Amino acid sequence: MHVAFELLISFSKVGSLAWGGGPAMVPLMQAEFVEKHAWMTDEQFVDALAAGYALPGPIATKMSVWFGWEVGGFLGVVAALVGMVLPSALMIAVVLALFTTFKDHPRVQGMMTAVRPVVLALLTFMVLQIGPKSVLSWHTGVLAAVALGLLFLKVHPAWLILAAAGFGAVAYGS
Repeated sequence: MHVAFELLISFSKVGSLAWGGGPAMVPLMQAEFVEKHAWMTDEQFVDALAAGYALPGPIATKMSVWFGWEVGGFLGVVAALVGMVLPSALMIAVVLALFTTFKDHPRVQGMMTAVRPVVLALLTFMVLQIGPKSVLSWHTGVLAAVALGLLFLKVHPAWLILAAAGFGAVAYGS
């Protein structure tokens, strides 16, 4: 029960503090689960992130299920999901009511202008921190470069994930 409570608190922090959507939550999850609690290694975190991006649905919710299961089993999943969803659902209801009322106010516009680059910085920091652990050889480095190039060519990320999963099953699955 203690681990489930810790998961609830940890995911409540992530769900409450990560402004900017699911990808903005990933660096907070990494700090909470890898660095603070040491519930998993960077490599395990990258595996969870890859699985999260490979499946449909919001990344934060999928990762909360993954981490909840890994750390606390079924009770951990419930605690992680409640912690992830409830605070942000309550906050979005309040923020949406306020935002629709004050969305054209210069201070609200200024706040939104300032938050965007901070979210970008969080994502960039995470990529720089866990990127080297994701590219394990020159082969996977080539895969990353090809995927990045295809993203610039507007290939849908889902096709890249499916292609990489298929390629990985054949090339690395022996």
